[in-house]
Amino acid sequence: MSDKSLPIEENPTIRPVSDVLGAEVVGFDFARPMTAARFAAVRDALLTYQLLVFRDAEVSEEQHIAFSEPFGELQVHVLDQYVTRRNPRLFTLTNLDSDGKPKGEHPDPGSAIWHTDGSWSRRRGVVTTLYGLRLPKSGGDTFFANMYAAYDALSPEMKQQLEGLRAVHNLDYSRRLTGAKQQMTEEQKRAAPPVEHPIIRIHPETGQKAIYLGEHASHIAGMPLEEGRALVKQINAHATHPRFVYRHRWRLHDFVLWDNRCLIHSATDFDWMNDVRLMRRTTVIEPVTASPV
Repeated sequence: MSDKSLPIEENPTIRPVSDVLGAEVVGFDFARPMTAARFAAVRDALLTYQLLVFRDAEVSEEQHIAFSEPFGELQVHVLDQYVTRRNPRLFTLTNLDSDGKPKGEHPDPGSAIWHTDGSWSRRRGVVTTLYGLRLPKSGGDTFFANMYAAYDALSPEMKQQLEGLRAVHNLDYSRRLTGAKQQMTEEQKRAAPPVEHPIIRIHPETGQKAIYLGEHASHIAGMPLEEGRALVKQINAHATHPRFVYRHRWRLHDFVLWDNRCLIHSATDFDWMNDVRLMRRTTVIEPVTASPV
């Protein structure tokens, strides 16, 4: 991959951040309106690189929403303990309590497992944005794995085996996997029942095939439970091999945009008992009419 210009008003440059996925966008001004031309350019760059990093970004809550909205409807997360009350479409990840002190609890245990945002929902995550407001002294990085590359590296026999199989994704299952201090309420469980999605997904804009799993996937529909879980673990292990992974080492005021349809991600641990991590997120979800592929 080589540097090239992103053809929008201020003409920023994009620079690949790794050989496997991702690019840094230099010179993007979030204060400018998100015109149709700017959005098309950002979308095209995202489809090319799967992940975009905007360094040293000054992004207000209003600008964060304005950047995200052209991609589609913004999720109001079922885990409402993380939702910003003044704007429920913003999702806040922090280990601070209301007094601004570490509360002795991980900001989001679910971030530590490999997952794609919203796979537990019938209307899955399309793209996610994440903005770094306060960062720990060490740790709290995010790994991203390229599911196009992981699919391409499957053996022909495994591709044939997985074709047509559907995994059951269950937020309550993955939440229990993490050992989160605060588990889902009965109301939250009813609002997010288990759903099935194909393991091999065709990206609706690029037409490329990708693995669609992660650890929200509990088991495989129509397969004995333990056998299905073993296959899910096998494919997840393959898909997260280091050769498919980019590690994003956060800097203050990084704004990261990624495509959930072809990436999975997980966060590294940090000293959440004493240090601070504060992130602000939006997730765009599929339209109601989206085809389940």
